[in-house]
Amino acid sequence: MRTCLEERSPGTASDSQPRPSRLQGQREGAPGSPPSGTGAGQGRAALPPLPPRPRAPPIGSGREERRSHRLAAGPGSRGAGRAAAMRTAVVLLPALAALGAYYVYLPLPGTMSEPWKLMLMDASFRAIQETCNLVHYLRLSHHLTVLNYVIGVFDKLETPSSELVKIKDTQFDGVEVRVFEPSKKEDKALRRSVVYIHGGGWALASARASSYNNLCKIMTESLKAVIVSIEYRLVPKVHFPEPFNDAFRAAKHFLQPDVLAKYSVDPGRIAISGDSAGGNLAAAVCQQLSQDTSVTNKPKLQALIYPVLQALDFNTPSYRQNVNMPVLPRFVMIKFWIDYFNGNPDFAHSMVINNHTALDVSQAVPYKGHLNWSSLLPSVFKKNYKPVIQTTGKAEILQEIPELLDIRATPLLAEKEILQLQPKTYILTCENDVLRDDGVMYAKRLENAGVEVTLDHFEDCFHGCMIFTVWPTDFSAGLQTRESYMKWLDQNL
Repeated sequence: MRTCLEERSPGTASDSQPRPSRLQGQREGAPGSPPSGTGAGQGRAALPPLPPRPRAPPIGSGREERRSHRLAAGPGSRGAGRAAAMRTAVVLLPALAALGAYYVYLPLPGTMSEPWKLMLMDASFRAIQETCNLVHYLRLSHHLTVLNYVIGVFDKLETPSSELVKIKDTQFDGVEVRVFEPSKKEDKALRRSVVYIHGGGWALASARASSYNNLCKIMTESLKAVIVSIEYRLVPKVHFPEPFNDAFRAAKHFLQPDVLAKYSVDPGRIAISGDSAGGNLAAAVCQQLSQDTSVTNKPKLQALIYPVLQALDFNTPSYRQNVNMPVLPRFVMIKFWIDYFNGNPDFAHSMVINNHTALDVSQAVPYKGHLNWSSLLPSVFKKNYKPVIQTTGKAEILQEIPELLDIRATPLLAEKEILQLQPKTYILTCENDVLRDDGVMYAKRLENAGVEVTLDHFEDCFHGCMIFTVWPTDFSAGLQTRESYMKWLDQNL
């Protein structure tokens, strides 16, 4: 923008009075200025004046101004602000409480013991799982690795020390184990023993976790037995069949005569036991040991706690009845299976509706009789449910995951010739558990094969309850099932 300013000479009278600029004179028509349209200014448009240059406010003036406004507002205005904040809180807090209650609440059966406590625990589990799934989605880490880390933080490992129980970490054939022995040996008589395999979807928990450490200590004290807790490798670091191989190698090593003699264990009084995925491994290990001619000392008993035994039918009555039951919903169990086999997670939704065992999937046909729950379940468990059988499905699921038919992963699919070799069996099931029918069907098939079976069913209990015996996740269902389990072991081992 052009400007035109008059040059002033020093020492003239004009120094004392400001002289208007040409532009100002032309605009206002001052004397001596050429008339509009004549002289030098003819044909030239008058330029507008420059706007006044803004002056920066003095430092601190804004702060003082705000302070003056606050002072001018007075206590009445501040009180109005607090009232508005209170009104907002009154609206938001109930809304947040309602959202929290909606997230926590689940419709549970009336027979369920301590339902609100279970809802709160399940809501915590779901929040943690969803956070781990987000981490997995962002490709920061595998969701099971993060979940196991979080569980380890909350379930702090205990120092292996006790006045009544001696605890030692060692290895059996390269597999880590924790051995629990009674501290005092009353006489030179040989002791009984339990090989225990922990649960956790083949991916979570540990033989050293406080929950399983506590369980094995109590078993050692109550049964005066040697407990061998196997620390098998977990998914996602390894996949099937490695967890099974670890459990089998450790159990087989322990059954050697010289190892049993080292721990003063009676070769004729040994049980194989486990819960959930550990029950799966225990059943599979027993089946393999029964066929291994190199093993001279066979287990006397097997004790399976709400075991997972098959992955071909996710629409048994218990899977449908307990589809969203706390701790282990149906979809979570399917994802555990897929992770165990390192399969494609996109298969999960097809497996929910049994597309992997449809009538046109020829690989599954020979095994359907082993899973016919219409004939294997008593009417009290079948209720009014009908089998879900798809006409057409996805044969590629079994083609890509043939392990779904491997009896080392799915012991319920074993033939009768294998089942009749199994030892005396105890199976604990819970009504509010997707895996209830797996255990009941296995009990029936073992019984049909001539094996003596005790089916111990609990109407008011849920999956995983036996390890929830320590605050803040202590449930009466945990104490009830643990007492019944150890009572059977004490009477039969």
